Amino acid sequence: MLAVFAAAIDRDDPLQGLRIDDRPDPEPPDGWTTVTVKAASLNHHDLWSLRGVGLPEDRLPMILGCDAAGLDEEGNEVIIHSVINDPSWQGDETLDPRRSLLSERFQGTFAEKVAVPKRNLLPKPSELSFEQAACLPTAWLTAYRMLFSRGRVPPGATILVQGATGGVATALTVLGSAAGIRVWVTGRSEEKRAKAIELGADQAFEPGARLPERVDAVMETTGKATWGHSMRALKPGGTIVISGATTGDASPAELSRIFFLQLSVIGSTMGTREELERLIRLCVDKDVRPAIHATLPLADARSGFETMLEGESFGKIVFTLPDS
Repeated sequence: MLAVFAAAIDRDDPLQGLRIDDRPDPEPPDGWTTVTVKAASLNHHDLWSLRGVGLPEDRLPMILGCDAAGLDEEGNEVIIHSVINDPSWQGDETLDPRRSLLSERFQGTFAEKVAVPKRNLLPKPSELSFEQAACLPTAWLTAYRMLFSRGRVPPGATILVQGATGGVATALTVLGSAAGIRVWVTGRSEEKRAKAIELGADQAFEPGARLPERVDAVMETTGKATWGHSMRALKPGGTIVISGATTGDASPAELSRIFFLQLSVIGSTMGTREELERLIRLCVDKDVRPAIHATLPLADARSGFETMLEGESFGKIVFTLPDS
């Protein structure tokens, strides 16, 4: 079967290890099943994997991709929840110390077929296309958990999203706006800030800009490059929710500001199957749809990786597979 996979690790030039070629069909173990992939979306996680973050060389070759929507073995339209738990784990899947994502220990979704635990399949509503559905399980689920489960941001509150264009940032903008939250974003270019406004952001600012007022919560995925601005943007008693640190750990941590202003610093990782169910229902009931930058055939996946690596995408990049 055709697949997009990591054949080598290169921390400085991640696309050196990217391959698009035939791989063996999956052979699901007991309790697992196969899904015929119709659409799969690209995440920064896939670039990090090519750099060796969370993917050691002894697991290569590894098919990349966390997210997908497709058909199960009975022909039902499904969405894949990408968090893989130890079978004995009970409770919140994201707290399992042995958890992983597809493409870390188990082959990923950038292929004609993928093997997944049966419990990881959710029905895809007819209102969502395969391309839209494939955007939800990682970036959009991460944003949902940051806003509603971990951040508990109420309608009418004001949040700052550090960044305007990535999958998580655009999801935070769309979901927050749909929930009655006032969303402010930062963006490096005037074009990207304008696009964020089109998605539903109330205002967009240059990185590090002084804001009109302090905000109730900051959604932080960048880390070192934006941490100081995020701290200064919060009102007393405010909350910062962190789901990533793409520019490295924040230093200094500004502990004096945290305790003096009684700020809350909350970590957030991915999301549960139940949260994905609620996210899907919200998208249908509120007519919310992911922002998609480009849709490409899986065979042209390298172009999508290049666009993400260059920081030129606005929203999600989706790979599709032809009907068999």
